[in-house]
Amino acid sequence: MAATPAPRKPVKDPLEFAIADRDADAVDLVREGLKNDRAMLAYQPVVQACAPDRPAFYEGLIRIMDKTGRIIPACDFIDAVEMTDLGRKIDCKALQLGIEALIQVPTLRLSINMSARSIGYKPWKRTLRRGLRRDPTIGERLILEITERSAMVMPDVVREFMNELQDKGVSFALDDFGAGYTSFRYFRDFFFDILKIDGSFIHDIHKNPDNQVLVKALISLGKHFEMYTVAEIVESEKDVDFLVAAGIDCMQGYFFGVPTVRPIWLRDEKYQMIA
Repeated sequence: MAATPAPRKPVKDPLEFAIADRDADAVDLVREGLKNDRAMLAYQPVVQACAPDRPAFYEGLIRIMDKTGRIIPACDFIDAVEMTDLGRKIDCKALQLGIEALIQVPTLRLSINMSARSIGYKPWKRTLRRGLRRDPTIGERLILEITERSAMVMPDVVREFMNELQDKGVSFALDDFGAGYTSFRYFRDFFFDILKIDGSFIHDIHKNPDNQVLVKALISLGKHFEMYTVAEIVESEKDVDFLVAAGIDCMQGYFFGVPTVRPIWLRDEKYQMIA
């Protein structure tokens, strides 16, 4: 009797196949780039609404390059590595570079992104401990940004971690707020100092009544919990005018400055004296 042929697997959609193939290539390039120390931070200012010419702090965004020096777009790999060991290694490298910048520029205040899953990653924790020991002022100038989606995966771990670092002066920002599924039962117990409102609500907000209502509510929520509010992806003067009138504390986006690997303190030797 002839063997019954195995059922054929459905053919993957060509577009899905192309995307998966591209992401796999990007992950390989990122892994190779980290191995060969081809990583740097790009710095973007976060400005005060009341004084937009003076940054409140900068966000350090990790940039990884291939062997030709081309920056690998984060959108090509970030979702694929966020929950993996490679994602933790990226967090570790970003923290290392951020601490080096804070040591280099004593007047700098800097935020660095991390996943909640890096909290238990020993190399990341060693990097943080060593940095805090090297310069006692680093804790007061370091902001750790944790995405809403990441924080809600393990709220108890995040809360304990934040509690441990409060004595060191480290601040915390809840990133991409509004894009995930916050449990307000946990939200009340966190120690976030900064609430960063997801840019999907901010872009062209001056002509989107629905987003105007939502953002006003998020600003009110932040103020209730005594958190500074930051609007992400601010790109037009009309959006700035609306956000300032709505009571936002800080803003970040191309309107105020693009991420750059050549920040002012690398271009102006007098920066440390005038900042």
